[in-house]
Amino acid sequence: MTRPFLRRPASLIVSAVLLAGASVSFTSHAFAAAPVQTPVVTGLPDFSDLIDKVGPAVVNIRTTERVTRGQGVPGEEEMQEFLRRFFGGQIPRGGGRGQGRPGQGGQGGGGVEEQVTRGVGSGFIISADGFVLTNAHVVEGADEVTVTLTDRREFKAKVLGADRRSDVALLKLSAGNLPYLRTGDSSKIRVGEWVVAIGSPFNLDNTVTAGIISAKSRDTGEYLPLIQSDVAVNPGNSGGPLINMRGEVIGINSQIATLSGAYNGISFAVPIDEVMRVADQLKTTGKVTRGRLGVQISEVTRDVAESLGLGKARGAEVSMVEAGGPAEKGGIKVGDIILKFNNQPIETTRDLPRLVGATKVGSRASVTVWRRGAQIEVPVTIVELQEEKVAANRPTPPKKAPGAAPNVLGLVVSDITAAQRGELGVDSGVLVEDAGGAAATAGIRPGDVISQVGNTPVSNAAQFNGIIAKLDPKKPVALLVRREDVTQYIVVKPRQ
Repeated sequence: MTRPFLRRPASLIVSAVLLAGASVSFTSHAFAAAPVQTPVVTGLPDFSDLIDKVGPAVVNIRTTERVTRGQGVPGEEEMQEFLRRFFGGQIPRGGGRGQGRPGQGGQGGGGVEEQVTRGVGSGFIISADGFVLTNAHVVEGADEVTVTLTDRREFKAKVLGADRRSDVALLKLSAGNLPYLRTGDSSKIRVGEWVVAIGSPFNLDNTVTAGIISAKSRDTGEYLPLIQSDVAVNPGNSGGPLINMRGEVIGINSQIATLSGAYNGISFAVPIDEVMRVADQLKTTGKVTRGRLGVQISEVTRDVAESLGLGKARGAEVSMVEAGGPAEKGGIKVGDIILKFNNQPIETTRDLPRLVGATKVGSRASVTVWRRGAQIEVPVTIVELQEEKVAANRPTPPKKAPGAAPNVLGLVVSDITAAQRGELGVDSGVLVEDAGGAAATAGIRPGDVISQVGNTPVSNAAQFNGIIAKLDPKKPVALLVRREDVTQYIVVKPRQ
């Protein structure tokens, strides 16, 4: 049941160094540094003893759901049977509902409840008293979960909890004295080390594949970085363990990068350190509680960093602050660049949600922000992460004032009236009446509100145009622009 995951390959950049001089001799005397000592690889590992020890703790997971079968569409049952065979018993999410298995009646009638095979996945036992880990998407929507061991014993499993953000689920079997796997330390894994996966690809129980760790901390847009490997993982491997050469679990196989739906050489696993943090909460409360700061953030580009005096691109730009949220109460403002959270550096926007999410709800945290050319410490109290609802609020773009001339950026702006400030929820800034030239190229549109030029706040149109007139035409400038409920820096490069 591994979810297809698409990711573009990173470009390969090759740098060439030109050595210039009166004469260059490529001899041992031309280079001062000693050559890198390359370790000698003497042979490939034998995994057989390892698999003998860990294999019995890996399980097959089969899920079913109760559906009401009605009148079938001609040819649909045959298609469902094809999908079941191809996916090893799995029906893609949203498919197969309302359809019984071929050969079990099927013409006319309706309202007949049946137990339909929903999917097949993998898992592994982590304690002798029957706790089992797998992926959340393996058991999602299941009415019944059956766990089969390598000795063919079967158990009905209880789902203690599932967390979709980390894709981790914890099951419990009513059994004792079971074989189980030891967990390792995923923070100590090394790129290039050998690992093995065990699972049920295409419903082929206890299939073993091997490879190496290809990359660590691979971002996929979720709350945690994943382990990338070249271990063959296919539909049905989901929830199975990724195991190092010491027989320790270092991750749960969760995703594949594919264009075909099957293995294409890249697979991803959830690090076991994060898995166990989630599992502990699922065991205790049946759910996972994460911290929330109450901001919307965006990436800090190199041009923005240079314009604001940050030096290099780092941190997370605050584009929206939730009204009444912890960030607003603490004093974080739109346009701030969050550089640290509890003294942990924020290199990219991906770092902040993970650090905040792992913070205990109700605790005090220190946030370091870059505001108008200086670092400021802001204390905040973390609240529980919930589904956030954002209401859009965009004014009607004004008409261009007669005779108004654009400035060097191509902008015509006006003062914001008291009524507009209330409508927009802003205290100051200027309203864009018309955008052309460099500003339009950068993406600024009529109706946008500009509240800051570089590190300088804007209060009215006269001040804004005065600042713009003094800009170095050879350097780009970052404008803090609000559109609807989102604020972000937009870099404009003046045209000479």
